Amino acid sequence: QVQLVESGGGLVQAGGSLRLSCAASGSIFSINAMGWYRQAVGKTRELVATVTTAGRTNDADSVKGRITISRDNAKNTVYLQMNSLKPEDTAVYYCNAEVKTSWSARMSTIWGQGTQVTVSS
Repeated sequence: QVQLVESGGGLVQAGGSLRLSCAASGSIFSINAMGWYRQAVGKTRELVATVTTAGRTNDADSVKGRITISRDNAKNTVYLQMNSLKPEDTAVYYCNAEVKTSWSARMSTIWGQGTQVTVSS
């Protein structure tokens, strides 16, 4: 079984910064893409950013230029550095990962439990 554990959320003033971390643990054979998504109250979950094993990133237009996604493959960890935060960035942030637990296993998408980010105006 594989688990993703997020950390780093909290309350920050508009214009501030936060760094989220998400560590994968358990029976991991390989991890493909890792990413961050967010869900605000009353809205559907949306992509924030993804990063491949090779470090290729894809950022949502709403956060482009304000966030940096990165990963440490040796630690099975993905990070999200968020700067110039706005009240509309307030949401629960979820990380996910495409994981194989063995050579023959199918790739599965695993989600973390989420971490709250609140940006005050």
